[in-house]
Amino acid sequence: MNTGITLFTQVMSFAPRYDFRQCVKHYHGDYKVKTFSCWEQYLCMAFAQLTYRESLRDIETCLRAMKPKLHNSGLQSGIARNTLANANSVRDWRIYADFAQIFIQKAKKLYAKEWDQFDKKIS
Repeated sequence: MNTGITLFTQVMSFAPRYDFRQCVKHYHGDYKVKTFSCWEQYLCMAFAQLTYRESLRDIETCLRAMKPKLHNSGLQSGIARNTLANANSVRDWRIYADFAQIFIQKAKKLYAKEWDQFDKKIS
């Protein structure tokens, strides 16, 4: 049995938390939020994307199965389908769009030479 850090936790450790907090602050994403923060929502949706989840019910079931490992992944509370649905409908989508642009800019800097080759192949 593996008692180390999960692969998901390792992947999410590359996410620049400071930049994410700046995006949340800019759009007031955690205004009047008590338990389910924007960061936890991001982790849930990133988990869903990486594991090819198809619905909120599917996300909830999979996260509940991983309940003992949720704390290490950065999810402090249990995730209910209704909580995730409400967060997805109420929170400003621009938080995550801006954060994605930050990731893209960092990737462009890291892979500048390869990016030029990729652009040439597309053209």
